[in-house]
Amino acid sequence: MADQRGGGRPVSDNLQTLDLFPIGNCAASALIDRQGRFVWACVPRVDGDPVFSALLSDRDPAAQDVQGLWSIEAQDLAHVRQSYLRNTPIVRTEITNRQGDAFEILDFCPRYRQFGRVYRPMAFIRLVRPISGTPRIRIRLRPTVNWGEAPARRTTGSNHIRYVGGPATLRLTTNCPVSHITEERLFRLEEPIAMFLGPDEGFDADVAATTTRMLSETSDYWRAWVRTLSVPLEWQAAVIRSAITLKLCAYEETGAIVAALTTSIPEHAESGRNWDYRYCWLRDAYYVVQALTRLGAADMLENYLSYLRNLVDEEGGGHVQPVYGVGLEPGLTERIAQALPGYRGMGPVRIGNQAHEHLQHDVYGQIILSTVQAFFDERLLRPATVDDFRALEPVGERAYELYATPDASLWEFRGREAIHTYSAVMCWAACDRLGNAAVPLGLLERAQYWNARAAEMRQVIETRAYNEKLGRFAATFDGEELDASLLQLVDVRFAPASDPRMKATIAAVEKGLRRGPYMLRYAIPDDFGEPKTAFNICTFWLIEALYLSGRAEEARELFEEMLTRRTAAGLLSEDISFDGNELWGNYPQTYSLVGLINCAGLLSRPWTSVR
Repeated sequence: MADQRGGGRPVSDNLQTLDLFPIGNCAASALIDRQGRFVWACVPRVDGDPVFSALLSDRDPAAQDVQGLWSIEAQDLAHVRQSYLRNTPIVRTEITNRQGDAFEILDFCPRYRQFGRVYRPMAFIRLVRPISGTPRIRIRLRPTVNWGEAPARRTTGSNHIRYVGGPATLRLTTNCPVSHITEERLFRLEEPIAMFLGPDEGFDADVAATTTRMLSETSDYWRAWVRTLSVPLEWQAAVIRSAITLKLCAYEETGAIVAALTTSIPEHAESGRNWDYRYCWLRDAYYVVQALTRLGAADMLENYLSYLRNLVDEEGGGHVQPVYGVGLEPGLTERIAQALPGYRGMGPVRIGNQAHEHLQHDVYGQIILSTVQAFFDERLLRPATVDDFRALEPVGERAYELYATPDASLWEFRGREAIHTYSAVMCWAACDRLGNAAVPLGLLERAQYWNARAAEMRQVIETRAYNEKLGRFAATFDGEELDASLLQLVDVRFAPASDPRMKATIAAVEKGLRRGPYMLRYAIPDDFGEPKTAFNICTFWLIEALYLSGRAEEARELFEEMLTRRTAAGLLSEDISFDGNELWGNYPQTYSLVGLINCAGLLSRPWTSVR
């Protein structure tokens, strides 16, 4: 049975949008548009070369000469229906022609347990099945190499096609006549077609039977995983879809969690704010594991903690970057992909991210906040140890050393630094939580040490971040600026929502940064001018603040508004236009999905209301 979002619709123009369905298996991932075309996928990792790069093109994906896509087209196309199979990242696309002939496409990346481990190859499976009549179809499989510079070179065999020239050679194994694909020939779909695009290895099995089995086992895996989640009573489908998608943003081999699956989707039209989000920001990953842990997804927490432990060991108590590669790579040098014009032609297309050079002191807090549950949670296969605590203490010392020094902030300003309240508070949280973690280990002397550090830091923050004249906290020490991160002082337990200082801060942030239903990060001009779109996670932070301030009905109304702005897949990007009509920024955005999960849990009626 399929999810019911994204029902039948007439075919309209082919303007690129973010109305896309992600698939994946925690190794491979792809984005599929509303016509059932692969328009984005990277190999050999999520941060690699896009073999399907059409998303960052200025061309109509239906154009005859467009490259970087994988389409299965119907002659005389009339309607497309698209949805996920319930509680899975498996996309079903049903295509009907003007004569009423119909077929379906099932798209997924295989994932299931096999030989004592999880099978999750860098592979994509497309199953094409006739439903009624005899539709005529055309398959266009056109991978690119070297960031859109050229089509992949092709060699063929009796039942396979090899695509050569990029960082990884791909092999398509299929029961479809190979020449139908290489010649992009129109042909009658009379029997089911199976296509397995993956590593350049022989497929020593019946491709139709094997991929059908993979479909069943992949579906079983995801539905079993969803059963482990502790979801709220209300908005279950939205929460489940968000949780599945957050898991798709994990690179399981190392435990990394990427901020989004794309690069260079602009924050607004012609903004130049085109960033590469296919890396692991410690901040974003903290919010992801926090949200998923609230749902009971301990597997995500454990995998990410492995990534963190390796990172902490590598840095040895010194400077920690805000962002690393999925393989723990520190160097993410930013460069431009010249061959790709960008989303709707709005370049540049960036590879890498300059943020790896930034000072962003909040990361020390996020390392420890991500880790602290492991000292208390007895469900974990590997609970945290005294040795883990000792390894974290240099992180706490670094937080203490830097909390009252300038940085680029969580908003990653490229042209200015200040002592940012959010960064300082997260450093305080690092020391405060180390004090908590020491207790179950019996390290009472260390608990006292870290509690004393935290108390000292709190006093300084409360003195310098609180503006007596304005009666509220400011975004910078000794300043007056507002930014939405001040709402997070409640979430990290620095100040309760009932504190008069927080009440005044919440009111000021709402007044200064709210634009209709949506929230800005900040309202002052930055390196690229004034913000022209709202930042979705900030709206969710406002929803939380409204609820905790006793404005529950307003919070629910605003939450329902955000739910209406999701794509047909049930997802959100980073940004949204002030009128709410268009999503911008990289997609799917983990921040935004975290906000949805957290707000649903906060606002939902309890299960006891129906049991």
